[in-house]
Amino acid sequence: MDENAGDRLFDVEIRGLILDPVSNSPIVVLKKPGESLFLPIWIGVFEANAIALRLEGVQTPRPMTHDLLRSLIEALGGRVTSVEVNSLIENTFHATIHLVTATGGAVEVDARPSDAIALALRCEVPIRVSESVFRDAHAFDLREGEDQEKRIQEWLESLTPEQLGKYKM
Repeated sequence: MDENAGDRLFDVEIRGLILDPVSNSPIVVLKKPGESLFLPIWIGVFEANAIALRLEGVQTPRPMTHDLLRSLIEALGGRVTSVEVNSLIENTFHATIHLVTATGGAVEVDARPSDAIALALRCEVPIRVSESVFRDAHAFDLREGEDQEKRIQEWLESLTPEQLGKYKM
C-alpha cells in the first residue's frame, strides 16, 4: 500500500523554469496559489524544453512527444483528467497521470513529474502535489513582495552540493 495514500493534494501552478547554477540542470518551480510555498523539481533538458514551449505558446511544425501522447490518448477515446506529483522515494520524485478511458474507466499511469507536467499543460488539466511531497522535499517559503528571482537564486546558492545532487530524475 502507498504510504502517502490519503495525503491532501494541492493544485499548483508553474512559476518558472530555472537552471541549477552548479549542475546546469533545469528545475521546474511549482507554487501553491495564494501561498508562499515553492517546490523545485530537477528535470531533464528535453522535458524542460517541452514545458517551456507550451508555457511560451510556441507551436512546433510537427508533434513533439507529449503532443503525440495527448493525441494517442484522445484517438483511443480517453482523456487526461489530472496529474499528481505524489511521492518522493529515495530522492526521486514520482507522479501519476490520471486518465478516463473511452468506456469511462479510470486509469492511473506512473510517470516522471516532468513528463506528467508537460502532458498536463497540453491537456489543460490540473497539476497537483501531495502534502507529503511539500513536506519531504526542499520546498521553500517566499513572501509576497520579495524579489522572487533574487530569492530563488539565493535559495539555490544556499544548498550544499549534497542537497543539489540529492534528487534524481
